[in-house]
Amino acid sequence: MRTATYDSPIGPLGLGWDGQGRVSRLSFAPLRPDGGKPGEIPDAVRAGLDAYFAGERQALARVPWAVDGEGFEARVWRLLAEIPAGATWTYGEIARRAGEPGGAQAAGRALNRNPVALVLPCHRVVGADGSLTGFGGGLERKRWLLQHEGALLL
Repeated sequence: MRTATYDSPIGPLGLGWDGQGRVSRLSFAPLRPDGGKPGEIPDAVRAGLDAYFAGERQALARVPWAVDGEGFEARVWRLLAEIPAGATWTYGEIARRAGEPGGAQAAGRALNRNPVALVLPCHRVVGADGSLTGFGGGLERKRWLLQHEGALLL
């Protein structure tokens, strides 16, 4: 895995990617190398992030990604890619779509372990009442991202 830091309007993002240039790790803080090698952010990843933060809401969908996982957790992660920019789904809806009706808390735990936050947009998942809850990047970042995408009014 190669790693780098991407400077964004919401703070530094730690990126890790595989040999094919697919993001396999994204965190809201720089990544420690942990055996990875510093590298130049792949063009497709940089272009997607640049376009997204410049206002092209759909640009995250073009960022290549790869995650390991199986079962419910992996189904939850893959579902995140289906949430359109400017929209939100609830934890309960994610659980239902992943085949576990009534599994909203389990969906929340899976989202908490999302290895490529932002690219797999867990910030688009809200509480049943529309409240901003449970975001590893902090609720202020979640609010900023949803406002940036037009899913949340000021």
